[in-house]
Amino acid sequence: MLIFGQEMSFLLLRMLMVLLFHVRPSFSEPRATEAALICSNRTAEASDRQVYVASFLATMDSITPQVSRQRYGVVINGTGNNTVYTFGECMKDLSQNDCNLCFARMKTQVLRCLPFQRLTKGGRLFYDGCYIRYDDYMFFNESLSAVDRTVCGADDFVGNRSLFADSVLELSRNVRVEGPKNDGFFTGSVSNGNLTVYGLAQCWEFVNGSGCVNCLENAALRIGSCPPKVEGRALNAGCYFRYSTTRFYNNSASDAPAGGGGGSHRRAVILASTSAAIACLLFVAMVSFFARNRIVRRSRGSGSVYKGILPGGQTVAVKRLFFNTTQWADHFFNEVNLISGIDHPNLVKLLGCSITGPESLLVYEYVPNQSLHDYMFVRKDVPRLGWEERYKIILGTAEGLAFLHETSKLRIIHRDIKLSNVLLERDLTPKIADFGLARLFPEDETHISTAVAGTLGYMAPEYIVRGKLTEKADVYSFGVVVIEVISGRRNNAFSQNSHSILQKVWDLYKSGQLIEAVDPSVKGKFPEEGATRLLQIGLICVQAAAERRPSMSVIVKMLTGNEEIPGPTQPPFLSSNSTEFIGQFNQRGKYVSQPDSYTESYDNEITESFFEPR
Repeated sequence: MLIFGQEMSFLLLRMLMVLLFHVRPSFSEPRATEAALICSNRTAEASDRQVYVASFLATMDSITPQVSRQRYGVVINGTGNNTVYTFGECMKDLSQNDCNLCFARMKTQVLRCLPFQRLTKGGRLFYDGCYIRYDDYMFFNESLSAVDRTVCGADDFVGNRSLFADSVLELSRNVRVEGPKNDGFFTGSVSNGNLTVYGLAQCWEFVNGSGCVNCLENAALRIGSCPPKVEGRALNAGCYFRYSTTRFYNNSASDAPAGGGGGSHRRAVILASTSAAIACLLFVAMVSFFARNRIVRRSRGSGSVYKGILPGGQTVAVKRLFFNTTQWADHFFNEVNLISGIDHPNLVKLLGCSITGPESLLVYEYVPNQSLHDYMFVRKDVPRLGWEERYKIILGTAEGLAFLHETSKLRIIHRDIKLSNVLLERDLTPKIADFGLARLFPEDETHISTAVAGTLGYMAPEYIVRGKLTEKADVYSFGVVVIEVISGRRNNAFSQNSHSILQKVWDLYKSGQLIEAVDPSVKGKFPEEGATRLLQIGLICVQAAAERRPSMSVIVKMLTGNEEIPGPTQPPFLSSNSTEFIGQFNQRGKYVSQPDSYTESYDNEITESFFEPR
């Protein structure tokens, strides 16, 4: 079990009892396989998106206990244009546990239709075991709609195709006749010699008798276009129909034993998914509140990070999140999808997550020395970093970023590289953390235009001004980190009455005194040539022109002495009073000279500023 202090009322029981290497990456029992995602063409105004998403999240929180109790749920939340109507239901042959698992996974995926993803205000998601729909109008009287879909399988039937088509037709007739008689639900098969075709059909709970008849008749008619495909689905507003040559449904919906647990425990389904639809965790767990005395890091915007212990004794870090804004919900699912499939010694591993509505958890490997920022500027119980240790941290961070940008299967831009997002192992091996702002980078594009998010002082100028995002934005942030680590000073370019460390290092470089920028605490304990090389690398990373910054793989070669270091050009953000770059930013009306999220005490905060580029 996870332990979060001695005074907690009850524990996060059996969470991560089965981790990635124990979980079979299969959803065969709950049939949580996506059949189709259909997003509405009704768009949300920019001013309404945040309120609409908040209403949606409230419906998700309310509908889950209904589905857990009765296999379906209906929720209406919000007012006026921001009212959200939501319906969800499981197939009646599933056990309640399988229903819960299917629905939990579905909740993470229907978010792809939300305003911060596709700018739409509705979506319906069909799984083979469950269904969910939300929209901004009352759709509970619909049995058919203009976006109903037929999905045929990829494989053709091998054998007598005429007999196969006749079998599907006979099965469809049985669905039309028997389904409405059995409360809108049908399972059955048609056999002809060695050929058997299996089928399942179900009308949703909100559909009345005549609507169910109409829906199943339409579904049976349309699914007749699928043979000779061995599988087909009709996905309507009011019903679902599937046939297959493989039996896929259960004999009954009798529940599996729920297992032990007292009445005071709150049940939750733990599940995470990757972009490749592989589960990172799938387990029913007991969720509770955490004791405050085991906080590893407190975050102002989304929650805090706690230290926990699994049943086998493994220590983990648990990031507790609250979906109180559009951005935080986006960050949670973004982080799960991106980091689940990544494995590199300089990247923090995600072990699992809990999705329980607005309050959810991310569970990571525990990195004992906390963040590089805390180690350098906050903690008094650790020695000052020596020269070799600083070099090791810089090189490891560079290798982690090079992997994200160029080596991993997914091309990923982190967007928030800073001292507090570099964690340190016991041997001071660095691990990049916090992928909530990371973005996939399409292979066929040179840059992404996106809403600006990150930490002031680490953000590249082209990204802040134009919303132009490339890997070079991470390179810029890395350069700031390099200069901070070598100089032992923070970059306070956006704090009042302070000067950018970038300006000071640049001035020393121009005057031929770059060695003076090295942290005095390692004076006499470092090779001068190596120190100036690292500072020059930092300066070429923070050049104002993105095209002049090298790639991370080239930087790794520079750090290991296998690449010549060119002379740097002047960095931006020369001081808090500089007008060269800040003036451009002000003309766009987006910059606030000292946002509340960035102060001298930023080190223990998640410091993000969101701007909307034109």
